[in-house]
Amino acid sequence: MLPRKSANRTNWNLAKATPMNLFRHFEALVLAAIDHLKNDGVLPAETPVEKVTVEPPRDPTHGDIATNAAMVLAKPAKKPPREIASLIAAQLKKAHDIKTVEIAGPGFINMVLADSFWPQVIHAIHREGDDFGRPQIGQGQPVNVEYVSANPTGPMHVGHCRGAVFGDALANLLEFAGYEVTREYYINDAGAQVDVLARSAYLRYREAMGQEIGEIPSGLYPGDYLKPVGEALKAKYGDVLLDMTEQEWLPRVRDFAIDAMMTTIKGDLAALNIRHDVFFSERSLTAGGVDQVAQTIDELRAKHLIYEGRLPPPKGKRPDDWEDRKQTLFRAEEFGDDSDRALIKSDGSYTYFAADMAYHRDKIRRGFKEMIDVWGADHGGYIKRMKAAVAALSGRKANLDVKICQLVNLLRDGEPVKMSKRAGSFVTLRDVVDEVGADATRFMMLFRKNDAPLDFDLVKVVEQSRDNPVFYVQYAHARAHSVFRKVRDDHPELADIEQDFSDADLSRLNDAAELGLIKSLAAYPRLMESAAKSHEPHRIAFYLHDLASTFHGLWNRGIDLPHLRFNQPEDKELTKARLALVAATAKVLASGLKVLGVTAVRELR
Repeated sequence: MLPRKSANRTNWNLAKATPMNLFRHFEALVLAAIDHLKNDGVLPAETPVEKVTVEPPRDPTHGDIATNAAMVLAKPAKKPPREIASLIAAQLKKAHDIKTVEIAGPGFINMVLADSFWPQVIHAIHREGDDFGRPQIGQGQPVNVEYVSANPTGPMHVGHCRGAVFGDALANLLEFAGYEVTREYYINDAGAQVDVLARSAYLRYREAMGQEIGEIPSGLYPGDYLKPVGEALKAKYGDVLLDMTEQEWLPRVRDFAIDAMMTTIKGDLAALNIRHDVFFSERSLTAGGVDQVAQTIDELRAKHLIYEGRLPPPKGKRPDDWEDRKQTLFRAEEFGDDSDRALIKSDGSYTYFAADMAYHRDKIRRGFKEMIDVWGADHGGYIKRMKAAVAALSGRKANLDVKICQLVNLLRDGEPVKMSKRAGSFVTLRDVVDEVGADATRFMMLFRKNDAPLDFDLVKVVEQSRDNPVFYVQYAHARAHSVFRKVRDDHPELADIEQDFSDADLSRLNDAAELGLIKSLAAYPRLMESAAKSHEPHRIAFYLHDLASTFHGLWNRGIDLPHLRFNQPEDKELTKARLALVAATAKVLASGLKVLGVTAVRELR
């Protein structure tokens, strides 16, 4: 806390804070200043501070840090914002790390940090290592991230690819932030589509047995990917299945085909370095003599959240499955949905929503109060009902966040890519990864917000140019490592990027471009915390691209201005200070790339 009645400048040593977060540190100083004013009776003791923020100003020319504290406190304190701002500013001016404090507009407080502060950022990066930038928000809390969950009816297509990469990067980010993450895949193996898969696979089995099958009938899956399944059925069963009725062979072929498709899907995901902890079968909800869907309905009925009634027709065009009849309905409107929802069809079978409710009830029973579902672009209208379901089933104690991944437009040098012959109707995920690699695929799938459409150009993403974001970022990391190789002749004792920089004289880093790079590095912890809280890993990709640009800019300045080059043959101490900055940059780039699941290459060939 700030001293109550001292005019002396106070040095709150940031190096003692572990891990370092620039904005959290100065937020603590602002709150300490407010506490000081409370202790002196200038502000009411009960003045709330929850909405006080400390963040970068929108205009960088206004300083390094800004706070809205005065405007937040004005109403409860019954004082003009600028008056409160003056009182807080007077306290902040005593902090050794703050160079200037100014009041702007209605009461914003803008701060410029002392040049002597910034070396602490570099020391913190080297001191904390892999923990630099790690948000302290998870605290081991369990969180379930369900992503991909593609129907097991064929290979994954490029649209699945985006959700897979997004979900996996989000899971990495949450783990980095300290959550205990379970990565889950929901296998939709109970609907009519898996019977279609079985019939399609049986057709390929007949083909493998030498029978003429002609054109694939409408309604079946035409892709060549089922030919190996037909051959595998032949190898397992011989001609036995040919003598069975459909009622006899269908369950056998269905189970076999689902297993084969899931093996293919897992292989496709592995090509992107994606692996799940749990594969949850929809059929398991009603298997083994335990009907979890019925249990879910009974549980809701006991809470008086189930009733028999009629639903009005939906606005606009009526869907084919809408029924004007008395139905078993869930009171979804009580939990924020647009209407109540049907759980049982006229034929007595459950609706998809009923099964989805039972599945999320199972997650809740497994101890998850935080759940994230990653869905495709066509599921946006389903969000409110699932949020309502989770609220009802958990007594409003669990939270469901749904992230929608919009469509991917696959291009080749600006032209739409034709369909895959193997899949029959779409371009497969494996086609894309095999052509451009996992790194380019992952980074570019994240280099746009998940709910915005994405153009993915197979030619552009492998170009070695500054216009290719993934190359630009990986090149920055490789270039940082190349600096250490280049100093080997002049300063061989400084040629290790992992060396100890604790004794480097970082006050030598006083060029505006060097300070600009340090400030970019200092933003990393706040960036990671905000990305984790908002469930938005694309923010990391954007940050890394900006950081790479700043680093490349500093490198390029040294081309024209030799005194700014990282290696100074006649000045070992200046070289070591600059190497400390380069190594810190490489560590932050590698940290962010690791969360995205992208390789931090040391050399580009």
